[in-house]
Amino acid sequence: MGTKLNPRAFAMAALIASITGIGCGEKESKSYRPAGETDAAAAATIEHVDAPSFNADSAYAFIAEQVAFGPRVPNTPSHVACGDWLVAELERHGADVIEQPGRVRAYDGNILNMRNIIGQYRPDNPERIMLFAHWDTRPFADKDTLRIREPIDGANDGGSGVGVLLEIARILGADTTLDLGIDILFFDAEDYGTPEWAERNQNSALTWCLGSQFWTRQPHRIGYNAKYGILLDMVGAEGAVFNREGTSMNYAPSVVQRLWSSAEQLGYSHYFQSAVTPETIDDNLFVSEFGGIPSANIVHYQVQVLPMGYGPFHHTHADNLDIISTETLQAVGATVLDVVWND
Repeated sequence: MGTKLNPRAFAMAALIASITGIGCGEKESKSYRPAGETDAAAAATIEHVDAPSFNADSAYAFIAEQVAFGPRVPNTPSHVACGDWLVAELERHGADVIEQPGRVRAYDGNILNMRNIIGQYRPDNPERIMLFAHWDTRPFADKDTLRIREPIDGANDGGSGVGVLLEIARILGADTTLDLGIDILFFDAEDYGTPEWAERNQNSALTWCLGSQFWTRQPHRIGYNAKYGILLDMVGAEGAVFNREGTSMNYAPSVVQRLWSSAEQLGYSHYFQSAVTPETIDDNLFVSEFGGIPSANIVHYQVQVLPMGYGPFHHTHADNLDIISTETLQAVGATVLDVVWND
């Protein structure tokens, strides 16, 4: 995911007006405020359905498998190998898989060979929910102090969201009771944005989230639509805090409310907290604004302590398996399943 505040701050309106196909940074929000309880009364009248159990150990194993390939940077053999594995895993768990290859231009002019990977469950059902994460990793550790031009493991930033969604795919493949269309999308080339050392301008934000931008111009199915989407970005770190992300609150406040209400009911409110973060430029912005699917982002972004942002391991070599917690994975995975099963 994109970079932190002040150097990349810009008006959201200017960003939206200028986007033609590249992006992922963030901007300052005007305040940090508790979100409204807009759906609480309606939710209270609906009978709750217990979702299948989420297996955090399985999700962790999926993360470890990704890390074992090496950094998943576009135009590298490890990227190709991991992509092939993701396709095989989705197929193994009963998904109809669509691969969406493409070529996108990086911040430095290099052409990246990217591949979005989509797993469809109940593809004939027009009522659909979209769950997504990015599967590539940062090609440099530009927030580190050592080896800053070397790629990172991306166990959390990339790996954790994919790991949780692969475990959900395993559950969907085994379940015969859920009559709802689910699409799991693994977006590529999210994390190849302008590095800390490079010159930036307003359009630097457009160098992030290349895979989701590609998808909004060319969806995997003509006329594709979903009721809503849920993005998982950096959802595995020990002690993670998931505040209500600002862009999600602009585009999908009711989806945020569903997620946070489910987390509270399941006993995970110490992970899912009520502050609102700055508006970030992440895959959910492009899916919401240009894909037309209101999408909420579950992302580790702390505002309660300084420095604000994605944690000390963000875009450093510390983003490895040592920081991944099965307790955090359990909180996120169980919450998403609860929302889907009670849709």
